[in-house]
Amino acid sequence: MTVDASSDAAVKRAACVLFAYQEMGYACMRSLLEMGAPVVALFTHRDDPGEEIWWHSCADLAVRSGIPLHYAEKIDDGWIATIEAMKPDVIYSFFYRNLLPERLLDCARLGAYNVHGALLPRYRGRASVNWVLVNGETETGVTLHHMVARADAGDIVAQRAVQIDDSDTALTLYRKLVPIGAQLIREFHPLIAAGRAPRRAQDLASGSYFGRRRPEDGRIDWRWPARRIFNLVRAVTHPYPGAFCMLNGRKLLVWQAQIADEKLYRGAPGEIVAEDAGGAVEVAAGEGSVLLIRAQFEGGAESEARNVLAAHLLKGSTVLT
Repeated sequence: MTVDASSDAAVKRAACVLFAYQEMGYACMRSLLEMGAPVVALFTHRDDPGEEIWWHSCADLAVRSGIPLHYAEKIDDGWIATIEAMKPDVIYSFFYRNLLPERLLDCARLGAYNVHGALLPRYRGRASVNWVLVNGETETGVTLHHMVARADAGDIVAQRAVQIDDSDTALTLYRKLVPIGAQLIREFHPLIAAGRAPRRAQDLASGSYFGRRRPEDGRIDWRWPARRIFNLVRAVTHPYPGAFCMLNGRKLLVWQAQIADEKLYRGAPGEIVAEDAGGAVEVAAGEGSVLLIRAQFEGGAESEARNVLAAHLLKGSTVLT
């Protein structure tokens, strides 16, 4: 999209308040700054020391850019009054983890907008990048939409699709989505700043909503088909908590897997039926079988599955539960 002189002037006038976190937040924020958009405040989260941090820091970008930085556990009436005093023209949410209250959204003269990592109205809610993999989708994307009080339910400004490959994990898929989100901001912020943002209503009845995933949602049920197990493993592998099962009362984390066979029945679900020279271990599923490639007992070291399970492979029949 070509930005004309009037749109460029609007971009430089429209004061933006950002709620941003993670790599998507960083990339979209950087796009605004590169366009010369005045960002008058950033609200972000403090990193959780228990999380595997792999993204660039929005907070660091704000400090380098001289943008006032705020951490707010809850956007209450006091914070809303503070933001109202900033007189924002536009409010953006880029992978911010908290739902923003309606009163806050209403204080932006030109509206409030969110970047969501899925093709709305499908996969509204949290952890959409993980959920599309868990559910075996072959396509997802990014949606820029108007924000309303209900999560991910506002009119669509624009969206772009991306294909999901069997080689994708949640991290590689996320990294496919980030440049798309940044491009949507580069394309459509000039229209938003000029008060000409497109809008297309969502048909929520034809969509879907998924909530936050919890570590315990990573439990493998070996009665599932091989593809469902494979999808779960790649959906929650590093930097997420990992898929897991149990072996003799010990938690076994599975970090990488492949489908060995989607149909052939080779043993009881969870039974280790073979190992190969490459270090993988084949486990029977409810339908087909799965190759465990990298694994780790909780508290132990991550390694090739055959190394991790070596002591159990010597004992004959071994069943994961």
